[in-house]
Amino acid sequence: MSGYRASPRLDVRNRMAGRMLRLFNPITRRLISAGLPTGAPNVLLTMRGRLSGKIRTVPIGMLELDGRSFVQASYGEIGWVANLRADGEATVTHPGGRPIPVQAIELSPEEAGAVLRRALQRFRRSRVMRALLGPNFRPPIGVLWRLRIRVDGTLEEYIAEARRHPLFELRPTDAGRGPSPDG
Repeated sequence: MSGYRASPRLDVRNRMAGRMLRLFNPITRRLISAGLPTGAPNVLLTMRGRLSGKIRTVPIGMLELDGRSFVQASYGEIGWVANLRADGEATVTHPGGRPIPVQAIELSPEEAGAVLRRALQRFRRSRVMRALLGPNFRPPIGVLWRLRIRVDGTLEEYIAEARRHPLFELRPTDAGRGPSPDG
């Protein structure tokens, strides 16, 4: 599904956020592993590196909507995005929980835009957030959803956001489910 890739050049806010994340990710990984709250809907996403083959784990915000789970590349085309695209499989670990194998399906920008818009549709509009962050910048959708803040945007704006920041649906695989009721 490489047809949905955006430009690899990140804006200055995303580059600065990436530097901060490199400092805080090890702490966040430990907090989630220990089952401690992080203040956001974070999980650990573990996948195989596309080049090295090594197991890679990143803390990431998860959006759960209508019984479906999503992760968004909030900082653009970074390593975990390429790893997830290459393998299509990962494990998700909720704080203090056991790893759950998942299949990662990258949504088209149109599908992703509709999901993002729907996730924020029921919350209050925030013109202040739009004024502070600019018309093209949004914090991770999972964080906005958790804080019940909506950036007032059109479907086309959400689709444009999804082109810059891919969205993946994470579906539990059969290996992640317990024994069937029949046997």
